[in-house]
Amino acid sequence: MTPATHPGGGFNPPEPTTKGGPDYGRFVDAVRTLQDHARAADAPDAVITEAADLIEKVSALLAPYEADEWHSPSGRRMDLPNRGNVLSVPVNLVVTEDGRIGGTARFRRFHLGRNGAVHGGALGLLFDSLLGFTTAKLTKSPFQRTAHLGIDYRKIVPIEKELRVDAGIDRIDGRKIFVSGRLLDGDELLTEADALFIRLKPGQP
Repeated sequence: MTPATHPGGGFNPPEPTTKGGPDYGRFVDAVRTLQDHARAADAPDAVITEAADLIEKVSALLAPYEADEWHSPSGRRMDLPNRGNVLSVPVNLVVTEDGRIGGTARFRRFHLGRNGAVHGGALGLLFDSLLGFTTAKLTKSPFQRTAHLGIDYRKIVPIEKELRVDAGIDRIDGRKIFVSGRLLDGDELLTEADALFIRLKPGQP
C-alpha cells in the first residue's frame, strides 16, 4: 500500500502491526542503549574500532529490509511504549480521571546537553510528541500537525531520572487546537510548553 492510498492524504495515523515479533521491544531498547554508550564511551582506540566494525555489520544485516514508514514496525507497534519508535523520548502516558494526559518521562544519557542537563532540543522533541499525543487522544482526531510550539525552560532538567508529565487541551477554535503541558520533578516545575495544532482537511499533507 502506498502513502497516496491512505486516508488523510499525506498525513496518516499509523496502522497497528505485530511485525518485528516478540523481540522488537528488546531491539528498540538495545538501540537506545547503544546510543547511550556511544555518547558515554571513553574507550581505547582498538575498542572503538571493533565497535565500529560490529555496528557496520548490524547495519549491513538490516539494510536489505529497509521499508517506508507505512510498512516499518517503528511507530506502529501499539503494544510497545512509544509505539516502538526509537526517535521518541521514552514516556508512559495515560488519560487521567480529569480528562488530561499524565505519566512519566525519562531522558537517557543520549539526551545529554552539558553538566548533567537534558539538551533543549530533546525537550522540544518531548513536548511536540506529548502535546501531539494529547491532541489526538483527547479529541479522537488523528489528522493534525503542529503549527506552533513554545517552550519555557524554567529549571535544569536532569537526565536518567523519572520525571512527571501533565498535559491537556486549553481550548478549541474551529480547526485550531490549543494545548499545553508541563514537565515536573515531583511537584517542582522544570519546563512547560504550549502548542497550537491544526486539524487537517481531507487529503491535506
